[in-house]
Amino acid sequence: MFEIFTRLANWLAYDLVGLNPDTKLGSSLHFFIEDTSKILFLLIVMIYLIALARASLNLERVRAYIQQKHRVMGYVFGSGFGAITPFCSCSSIPLFLGFTSAGIPLGITMAFLFTSPIINEVAVIMLWSLLGWKFTLAYIVIGMVVGIIGGMILDAVKGERWLKDFAAKAYQAAASETREHEHEVDVPEAPKLTLAERHQFAKDELREIVGRIWKWVLIGVGLGAALHGFVPDGWFAENLGSGQWWSVPAAVFAGLPLYSNATGVIPVMESLIVKGLPVGTTLAFCMATVAASFPEFIMLKQVMTYRLLAMIFVILLANFMVVGWIINGIGPWLFAGF
Repeated sequence: MFEIFTRLANWLAYDLVGLNPDTKLGSSLHFFIEDTSKILFLLIVMIYLIALARASLNLERVRAYIQQKHRVMGYVFGSGFGAITPFCSCSSIPLFLGFTSAGIPLGITMAFLFTSPIINEVAVIMLWSLLGWKFTLAYIVIGMVVGIIGGMILDAVKGERWLKDFAAKAYQAAASETREHEHEVDVPEAPKLTLAERHQFAKDELREIVGRIWKWVLIGVGLGAALHGFVPDGWFAENLGSGQWWSVPAAVFAGLPLYSNATGVIPVMESLIVKGLPVGTTLAFCMATVAASFPEFIMLKQVMTYRLLAMIFVILLANFMVVGWIINGIGPWLFAGF
């Protein structure tokens, strides 16, 4: 199915532009054209289809559903909801406030907030097309586990104590009201949409999402193409090999000053793995870039105190390092034949 994009890249890079496929520039341009065209095609098709299915999603009913569930299932549901919603860290904050104002436990809300920037349908589509189903499945499971564990820890230490005053007051008021009326949850049904209305919703969401992320696709694929064409084969394997335990924390801290969403970082992930960087080290770097970057924490400062931010920071970094070490240990077996 994807051979058409390879042929398109061959024609544009080698026939039309006239570059030699054995040169660094030719290899990089071919990579850029093939991956960009493939990713944009998949995004347009899949985002439209997913938006059709999500057209009647009722967020108020989602909140009510979470409130009625056992706490452990609430973590799973919060993380899963974060995985299927197309929000980056900045656009997740208003929804985080909405969940907090509805009295949903902070741990469940944070399971959503941890997972949302790491996993979304765009990231899944790109991963599947670039790295295959095994890597995609591992990435989804890891991202959700990070969210669930982080949420459980924050509930265990009663992290809601360290919300900013306005958020803490809203949470406490909603939680008190929820306890008083926990068996009287009455949420209106989502409006029934016609096929034409669903189509319009899907078109609007497609335009909004693609309009927001296309530049990240170009930046991410551009960086991936540069790594693919200009970094010598084996450099990463020689300098950051899986036998060096410090490579994982080094990769995590290297990702902190950067900022990208999952869309932009995945082509970089592909190039790093192809160039020989161990899978676990690559995952640790990319997750730190997406979910624990300094720009994201500056945005989270709007709703959290420094104490809560520090706790979240430590939880994320510890999770990413442990994930990196574990995946590096089992990677040769898990991704045999990759």
